[in-house]
Amino acid sequence: MQLPLGDGGGLPADRYIDRELSWLAFNQRVLELAEDPTVPLLERANFLAIFASNLDEFFMVRVAGLKRRIVTGLAVPTNIGRSPTDVLADINRTAYELQQRHARCFAEHVQPGLAEAGVRIVEWEQLDDADREILTDYYEQHIYPVLMPLAVDPAHPFPYISGRALNLSIRVFNPRTDKVEFARLKVPQMIQRYVRVDRRESVDDVRFIALEELIANQLDGLFPGMEVVDHHVFRVTRNEDVEIEEDETENLIQALEKELLRRRFGPPIRLEISDDMDETTLDLLVREFDIDEEQVYTLPAPLDLGGLFALTRIARPDLKFKPHIPVTHPQFRPNTPSDKPDLFRTIARREVLVHHPYESFSTSVQAFVEQAAADPDVLAIKQTLYRTSGDSPIVAALIKAAEAGKQVLALVEIKARFDEEANITWARKLEQAGVHVVYGLVGLKTHCKLVQVIREEGGKLKHYCHIGTGNYNPKTSRIYEDFGLFTSSPEVGRDVTKLFNVLSGYAIETQYDRLLVAPLQLRAGLLERIEREAENARAGRPSGIKLKANSMVDEAIIDALYRASQAGVPVDVWVRGICSIRAGVPGLSDNIRVRSVLGRYLEHSRIYAFENDGDREVFIGSADLMHRNLDRRIEVLVTLVDREHLARIDRFFAFAFSDDVSSWRLLPDDSWERRVVNDEGEVLPSLQDLVMADRTEARARGSR
Repeated sequence: MQLPLGDGGGLPADRYIDRELSWLAFNQRVLELAEDPTVPLLERANFLAIFASNLDEFFMVRVAGLKRRIVTGLAVPTNIGRSPTDVLADINRTAYELQQRHARCFAEHVQPGLAEAGVRIVEWEQLDDADREILTDYYEQHIYPVLMPLAVDPAHPFPYISGRALNLSIRVFNPRTDKVEFARLKVPQMIQRYVRVDRRESVDDVRFIALEELIANQLDGLFPGMEVVDHHVFRVTRNEDVEIEEDETENLIQALEKELLRRRFGPPIRLEISDDMDETTLDLLVREFDIDEEQVYTLPAPLDLGGLFALTRIARPDLKFKPHIPVTHPQFRPNTPSDKPDLFRTIARREVLVHHPYESFSTSVQAFVEQAAADPDVLAIKQTLYRTSGDSPIVAALIKAAEAGKQVLALVEIKARFDEEANITWARKLEQAGVHVVYGLVGLKTHCKLVQVIREEGGKLKHYCHIGTGNYNPKTSRIYEDFGLFTSSPEVGRDVTKLFNVLSGYAIETQYDRLLVAPLQLRAGLLERIEREAENARAGRPSGIKLKANSMVDEAIIDALYRASQAGVPVDVWVRGICSIRAGVPGLSDNIRVRSVLGRYLEHSRIYAFENDGDREVFIGSADLMHRNLDRRIEVLVTLVDREHLARIDRFFAFAFSDDVSSWRLLPDDSWERRVVNDEGEVLPSLQDLVMADRTEARARGSR
């Protein structure tokens, strides 16, 4: 049972770190990677873009939700006992400071570094006549026809400004009226953000100009007969969260499509302006957007450094991380190059644990679904899909299986945030191919990662299952770190069958053998195991807890970990993002260590390990330690039983908590300290590089 806030059974009231400020601390860690001179330059640009994209989503969802609740008077959940208004003020102040630091990193370090390496972002004034002629021709052919300047006057009201788009505010002098008029020009989002100045083949010395810079120097042609007085860049972020009252709608897809249309017109949450904007224009924007002063972020150009994603596609391997090609898991390798691996035969012998992107998704998960689709002995395939792509080979395999007459069930979560429209599109494509498509349970997101294949073997039905920590998306599998278990265990097969019956029908199932399933059991199962470790510690028996998650917010779980720590249980928490638990605080969390790892891959797997008096119990799955995961989603954890798999998880945690590996550690004052060099001043290796080497060596050994 979740404890009421402030009722911690003797635990101090200030025992939680605010979740929103903790998220900003996570994005600061992303920024620190961009600031790190040992990271290749184009990767630093990529981290700058990730920081910007992350912050946009944070404002569109978290800040928007907090502000909406304050304005409407709804109860605002906060786990630190402070006024929501004070929390919002702290968020705005901290986010603004981080954005200014973000801009300085680009202007003072990354941009000059790239220029020195032959990748230059130039301004119009730096170009000669020949360059300007080339760009003017490009502008007239590719940009000018799609531009739509909009005047603002008594006959033309202030236009709608879409969220996250770059805009030019323009003041022009009209000689007919002898007045200065205002116009707004949207920078087209479908045109590449950074335009190549020249068309030479070489990539060792390239120049780019920002699209808004190019347009701004062609304004005279957009306003003939007028004098352009000045122009400035601005950008607005809107509330883009989606809320659907599922129990009040008859058609979820139609309701979602309607809500997606409304999303475009959400209220403004943040206004970013270039630092050269005049007061007259700023006053107009503030008035029209009806925002407060603390929501205005004055920044040096260029705004929206998310546009740097485009530069990272430049073919300059010397400015990027050394390429890593995922290896095929040793158990899935064919005996000879001409052999075709039989994944079913392999999985029938022993369970297989794969680790992406170190081990290939295409030769494991994708090959599993494709083999099932083509195998005449396969009768049925069931799969959950949370985020994938419409051109995914997984989707293609499911369609192929349905067209071949197999029973195919796809549970599509169309409410996956910011992927809703894409999910609706390919869900309908699946339906048209004869796949049974269902959309989960009312009021719950289906977030678990499951594939079940039913195969006839020797006149009997055999279950083959994959349970993972990440999405069935071949593209993100190359950059997201995740685990997946392949098994033909009858116990797991029965469990997964029960769960799919719950998801597609009206069954209510509470009994599983090797699975923990949210929302009915998972929280209670974790709390029970945490308490068991505390009892073991008090009795002098071996105890220990190791947790890896994207986020840790749930108060009941955190309080249970505090009590376990006070009982003497060593607790290791490995978290990528939000972390509300405090570490190493005397009398509260003396035995709790918290680490964070960020790098070239996004740490995404969830692992929950318990010493259990020497009989270790380890789960992997889809659930983070957040209210939404434990209470409002269908999540699944599965136990690992193979001793080699348990040893592999132990080795993974040993890397993360080693003093000889680069990582961030949470200090008792709630700040994060990055350790990048050892006591001798030597640069520490990254955990991800170590795992890459470990998996390559394992492939050579043929280990599991």
